[in-house]
Amino acid sequence: MTRPRSSLVSVSDTPWYHVVSRCVRRAFLCGSDAHSGQSFEHRRGWIVERVKQLSGVFAIDVAAYAVMSNHYHLVVRVDAERAQSWSRGEVLRRWTQLFDGPLAVQQVLQGKGDALDTATQRAIDEWAEKYRARLCDLSWFMRVLNETIARQANAEDNVTGRFWEGRFKSQALLDEQAVLTAMAYVDLNPIRAQMADTPEESEHTSVAERIAALKPRHGTQSKPVTRKAPSKTQPARANAATPIIALKHEKHLAQLPLQPLMPFDATARLKAAIPFAFDDYLELVEATGRCIRQDKRGAIAQHTPNLLDRLGIDPERFIDSATNLMRQFGSAVGAPAHLTELCATRQVKYLRGMGAAKRAFEGRAA
Repeated sequence: MTRPRSSLVSVSDTPWYHVVSRCVRRAFLCGSDAHSGQSFEHRRGWIVERVKQLSGVFAIDVAAYAVMSNHYHLVVRVDAERAQSWSRGEVLRRWTQLFDGPLAVQQVLQGKGDALDTATQRAIDEWAEKYRARLCDLSWFMRVLNETIARQANAEDNVTGRFWEGRFKSQALLDEQAVLTAMAYVDLNPIRAQMADTPEESEHTSVAERIAALKPRHGTQSKPVTRKAPSKTQPARANAATPIIALKHEKHLAQLPLQPLMPFDATARLKAAIPFAFDDYLELVEATGRCIRQDKRGAIAQHTPNLLDRLGIDPERFIDSATNLMRQFGSAVGAPAHLTELCATRQVKYLRGMGAAKRAFEGRAA
């Protein structure tokens, strides 16, 4: 049975989530479509750039991403505490980077708020609190992301109608083991799909971007992303219903600054950071990437990466989980105890993935 999104994405349970969004239609989101012979490779850059732009507006940090041919993956952290620390003016400024907002809000941002009456000021306060909640809402983040990409893709294809599936899929990541498994799953997607042989060769993934950042650039610069503006005569829809609140035109959204990926911090001193050392994570991804090939699955190189030892994760089961995360787990990923706690919170008897959690996250504790 389909559960309401509010019960699947709850920051009180965990701020970490793995999300997947797939496009409908036979046409590809990215890559080369063998059916039509047309290449949509440039759309990968659209998604990566827009994800980083929206991360700078929302209180949502991106830990990992992978853009595939007809879907994309994200691992994100929702920072509701950061959103609560924003002033009213900061909330209005961020929201109006995406939407125009009422005239009174625009007047406040133009420094004309003192001339507004008390009732209008009260209404602005209410709008600001509504916007604040939306700016730390994963559903709103995904809505804006998918709608803007749909507008561009539909304009380029000269079609109208739905581009994405109605609902994005989400998995709550309940602990460090779950975050690690989801990140490895996302970063290794191109290798699992035989699109790349090594992590650094997997284009449009967070691990490839992080590795590239470690290398000297020798004065080279990345090419700017070229977009085609949405057609005014053929509006695009991300979902079935036309949105009541209209997003700004692409020429405005394209000017948003890019937010960098979440940093790694093994000391856990930073809240908005991935709680591992980057070199440990690279070692893990490299070893796992070699093992998920058909001729090497089942053994994680000649030694177990230290990160798995510290987290008490069985290496062979980790390979399996990092390869089949979506099939083995349902709406949440985590150690058995954390899945049990979430069952009680959601008032359900069972969550899919309990058996996989016991095998992967309790195997080395015995």
